[in-house]
Amino acid sequence: MQNQEIVGRGVDADPGQRPGIPMETEPEPRSGAQMPIEPQKSDYLVLMHGGRQGMPPVYGTAAPPKGLSGVVRKVAYKYPDHWARHWMMLLMADRVDSWEHNLRRVLPWPRFLSWEA
Repeated sequence: MQNQEIVGRGVDADPGQRPGIPMETEPEPRSGAQMPIEPQKSDYLVLMHGGRQGMPPVYGTAAPPKGLSGVVRKVAYKYPDHWARHWMMLLMADRVDSWEHNLRRVLPWPRFLSWEA
């Protein structure tokens, strides 16, 4: 099959038929969208990288940092994103959080002694 027989080949195709056309146009907000987005408020400590200008408009607060794992996370965020130490400490904090959860389930501590206040 020769190139002339391929329907809609290459950049010579009709712009309406080209799949890359949406990337070639300037994005615009949909009708009814409110711009700019109002920043989210949080009652919990939200950890942020030092090099960021500000918080993103929306972020997760489902699991705020607590206990020993929270301390490890706070230390991890003192290092830049591109250092392996930063990510290794966050992985370690996940493991510590898992151990803390298992300890809370096993030990018969009263609620007021728990570090999950």
